[in-house]
Amino acid sequence: MDKIIEYKNVEILRNEHVALREVEFSVNPGEFIYLIGRVGSGKTSLLKSLYAEVPINSGEARIFDYDLSSIRSKEVSFLRRRIGIVFQDFQLLPDRTAYANLDFVLEATGWKDKMERDTRINEVLNRVGMATKAYKMPHQLSGGEQQRIVIARALLNNPDLILADEPTGNLDPETGLQIMAHLYEISAQNGVAVIVATHNHGFVRRFPGRILRCERKRLVAPEINALNIR
Repeated sequence: MDKIIEYKNVEILRNEHVALREVEFSVNPGEFIYLIGRVGSGKTSLLKSLYAEVPINSGEARIFDYDLSSIRSKEVSFLRRRIGIVFQDFQLLPDRTAYANLDFVLEATGWKDKMERDTRINEVLNRVGMATKAYKMPHQLSGGEQQRIVIARALLNNPDLILADEPTGNLDPETGLQIMAHLYEISAQNGVAVIVATHNHGFVRRFPGRILRCERKRLVAPEINALNIR
């Protein structure tokens, strides 16, 4: 099985400071991975390095067919089309409907045909159970509904990888479980690799996956029993 991500002895910089060093990990298609660690431990920096937002300072870092240590600026947009990103704070455009938010992304990523965009938007809205809320403004949606729109946005370009940075952090526990269940289902049914950065260790028991932990500027793979998950 070809790996979609492979990091070897990687050092990641954030604001000219070392965020993580000696990073070694790989990801196969369809894997579901938890990225855990304290605030400021490097989780977000690692995720941002995967879509070339944070630089690789040294080592070998490959994602799909791209070398992240030498990726050219014109290649970054092509890389990001293969990645769906789910942010904790949604980052929906507040002056556009849910539908228009998704249409904006498709136009920006090269979808020129309006009918094709409309078909794809309806597909992803149905996929996340939000077809009836397409013409609501973000402020008219609950936090959980906004996060479903964000997941729909992440699915638009049929990504091979979804990166979710604390996707349930602003949600109540029940809605957070629903969002996690949805990400888990996407991974299992569509063969999409999913990396979720989270503080909620309880998700690991409910939705089993591989665990990576950021600590002391390193990335480690702890034993599940050592996490003291309750």
